[in-house]
Amino acid sequence: MEQVFSYIIGLGAAVMMPIIFTILGVCIGIKFSKALKSGLLVGVGFVGLSVVTALLTSSLGPALSKVVEIYGLQLKVFDMGWPAAAAVAYNTSVGAFIIPVCLAVNILMLLTKTTRTVNIDLWNYWHFAFIGAVVYFATDNIWWGFFAAVICYIITLILADYTADKFQGFYDKMEGISIPQPFCAGFVPFALIINKVLDKIPGFEKLNIDAEGMKKKFGLLGEPLFLGILVGCGIGALSCKNGQEIIDKIPYILGLGIKMGAVMELIPRITSLFIEGLKPISDATRELIAKKFKGAVGLNIGMSPALVIGHPATLVVSLLLIPVTILLAVVLPGNEFLPLASLAGMFYVFPLVLPITKGNVVKTFIIGFVVLAIGLYFVTDLAPYFTQAAHDVYTKTQDAAVNIPSGFEGGALDFASSPFSWAIFI
Repeated sequence: MEQVFSYIIGLGAAVMMPIIFTILGVCIGIKFSKALKSGLLVGVGFVGLSVVTALLTSSLGPALSKVVEIYGLQLKVFDMGWPAAAAVAYNTSVGAFIIPVCLAVNILMLLTKTTRTVNIDLWNYWHFAFIGAVVYFATDNIWWGFFAAVICYIITLILADYTADKFQGFYDKMEGISIPQPFCAGFVPFALIINKVLDKIPGFEKLNIDAEGMKKKFGLLGEPLFLGILVGCGIGALSCKNGQEIIDKIPYILGLGIKMGAVMELIPRITSLFIEGLKPISDATRELIAKKFKGAVGLNIGMSPALVIGHPATLVVSLLLIPVTILLAVVLPGNEFLPLASLAGMFYVFPLVLPITKGNVVKTFIIGFVVLAIGLYFVTDLAPYFTQAAHDVYTKTQDAAVNIPSGFEGGALDFASSPFSWAIFI
C-alpha cells in the first residue's frame, strides 16, 4: 500500500488533478470532452503554479543563503520544505492508508450530516498523513497515528464548513467551494481572536486599507508587482558583503527584483486557470445535488487553497512577511528553525484569513506576524519527531528530498507551523 500510494502521489498534483476532475466530471454527467478540458486546465494551473514557486525559491534561495552566511545565521533545524514533508507523510504506514481512511470519514460525516464539505482535494491529504506520521513515530503506536490524522481531518472539515459562507462571499466565482486544508484552517482561530482584539483598539478602523486602497493611496508603490521588485532588490542588496559588491552586482540585484515582481504578477493570472477549470465541475455538482438530494442542498466541494492565493492582499502580505519571518527566526529566543525552502508556502497562510479581515492588509499582516512567530516554535518543537520520520523514510526509499544534512534536525513551515499539528501532537 505504501508503494501504491507513493506511486500515485508521485505523479504530482499536475497529473492527479486532471485525472480526478475528468472522472468526477463524467460521473456527474458532464460530456467527456468538457470534463477533460476542465481537468487539464486545473492541471495546467498546477504546472504554472509550480513553475512560479520554483522561480521564487530558486531565485530567493541563493540570495537568502548568502545572507545567512554573511550574518552567521546558523540554526540547527534545517528547512526541508513542503515537498520533503509530503514525502515523509506519504511514505509511512499512516500515509499508505490515509486517502481511503479519510474518504471513509468524509462519507460517514456526510451521511450523518456532520459536514457539508465533499473533500476532493486529495493532493493535500498529505497534511493529515504528516501529523499522523509524527504522532506515530513519537508514540511508536500506529493507532495513535491514525487517531491524530482522523481528528485533524474532522476538525478541518468542520472549519471548512464554518468558513465556507465567508469564503464564498469574499472571493469572486467561488460559489459552492470550501477549503478543507488544515494548514490554512489552522490559522482561523488565531485570525478570529486577533481580528476582534484589533477591532476594539480605538482609531484602528482608520487603518482599514485593502489591496485596492493601497493602489489608490500609494499609487505604483501599492502594486504587488512593484512591491515584489522592491523586496527582491532589497534582499539582493543584503546578500552583498559591502558597498563595492553591491555596485558590482547591480545587474544581479535588479534581476532578482524583476523575478520577484514576475512572481507577484504571474500568480493571479495562473490562479484564474484553476477557476476556469473548476467552474463547469462545481456548477454541474451543485445542479446534481439540488436535483437528486433535496435534503443535501448546501453541500460544498472541498478544493485546494491554490484557487485563491493570487488575491492581491495575500501577495502583498506574503511578500512583506518573507524578510520579517527570517528576522523573527534569528531574534526569537529558543527558536531553532530558519525558514528558507518553506518561504514559497507563505501564500497559503492567508486564504481563510482574508475573509475574516475582509482583505484589510494591516490586520492580515499583524495576524501573519503573530501566527508565524508562534509557528516557528511549533516547528522547533516537532523537529525531533519529523527528523525521526524522515530518517526512517530515507532508509527505506533513499529519496534525496528527505535526507537531512548531518548535524541538523529537519523541519518545514508547512504543515509543522500550523497550530493544528502542534495541538494535536500535544
